[in-house]
Amino acid sequence: DRIARNALRGAVSAAAAVVRKEARERAPVSTGPLKPGDPAPGTLKRAIFQKQIPELSSLLSQTFYVGVRHGKRYRVRGKKGNRSQDAYYWRWVEFGTSRMSARPFLRPAFEAQKQAAVQALADYLAVRIREEVTKLQGSKR
Repeated sequence: DRIARNALRGAVSAAAAVVRKEARERAPVSTGPLKPGDPAPGTLKRAIFQKQIPELSSLLSQTFYVGVRHGKRYRVRGKKGNRSQDAYYWRWVEFGTSRMSARPFLRPAFEAQKQAAVQALADYLAVRIREEVTKLQGSKR
């Protein structure tokens, strides 16, 4: 149970981190002049996250989500300016609109890194299972 719970969760998290990193690299950043009310450049990159979904996870399967934060609860105004993570517009960027062509970053990030994510998962499991077996053998003595 300990190996399943800890090692599997960590392995799937490592795989999701590979996809999240690639999505952050591919996310476009605004370079033009900002209009009043426009989000600060880099908001979309900062808003990309990964999260475990406990409702869909168990000892034998883990589910992680790589997505974009959006909504009022992620609007933050600090002393150093707007560091908001409210990327409410991410769908318009990813899928396009009738006035704007799509500039996808999430789907291509997954497609480009899916093999690397599987490799990261396998590498993590190889190390972690050895560690857990060593702990189990040490506790039996």
